[in-house]
Amino acid sequence: MAAQTTDRGLSADRWLSARIRQEWWRGVAWTLLGLALSTVAVGPSLYVPGKVATEAAFHDARPCTGGAGAGDQGMSCLRTITGTVLSAQTVKSGRTKVFRIRLRPPVPAPADQFIDLDRNGDLSELVRPGGRVDVTTWRNDVVSVSRGGVRERLAGLPDDGPITFVGAALVVVGSAALAFVAAFGSARRARRLATGRPVVPRVPFAKATPVGVVGLPFVAAICAGHFWDTWTAVVMTVVIWALIAVPATILVLRWDREPSAAPTPGKEVTAPLDAPN
Repeated sequence: MAAQTTDRGLSADRWLSARIRQEWWRGVAWTLLGLALSTVAVGPSLYVPGKVATEAAFHDARPCTGGAGAGDQGMSCLRTITGTVLSAQTVKSGRTKVFRIRLRPPVPAPADQFIDLDRNGDLSELVRPGGRVDVTTWRNDVVSVSRGGVRERLAGLPDDGPITFVGAALVVVGSAALAFVAAFGSARRARRLATGRPVVPRVPFAKATPVGVVGLPFVAAICAGHFWDTWTAVVMTVVIWALIAVPATILVLRWDREPSAAPTPGKEVTAPLDAPN
């Protein structure tokens, strides 16, 4: 009987030692992942200065002047191209429907490509094949389309670029922060298991991740882009994100259940392994 009790105790000790080692290795893996994501976040950040300069140039652009030089100025000024509509119809683009038009050639680029407008916009009621429209372009982008005093500005213009890259960088930074939090949680569980105090986490990270890590940076970018331009929008995107993400991360790290009592010898501890807290 005593031998069985001793074997059971040795088995429990081996199990606990293996569990502790597993937690430490998980902590190392989460740390390496966090470092890798931190490095990846540098990529989108490197594009931000160039995107900001492009946005500033776009906002400062003025209509092209007439004369022989107008074609050369068309790359840096707002050029208006008047053309005849070759086709105009509602088509499916991805998961949405758009009102797609194309001008009758020959017309200079970029007005020679398909132009997607809002299928519920005013121009969808006014533009028909054979009609005349004015297309405003800047460098290689179509800025707007107008007819009869009705004008529609296209999406995805240069002034949307910087905050998109900032939002993408913050998504990766937030993911790196979660990896470091998970590493902290693994190390903490290893220490508490070693002292007989397993911890049951309270924060459901799997449910909070899509909203907090992916949604928050882009919501901050949209808000900042609505009120500010160029570097101000970039800085305010980071500030808005930090004012929410940093306190939330601190609360997650501090929000912990009271440690449970030391496990009875011979009983298996059932604290989950996959939660980062």
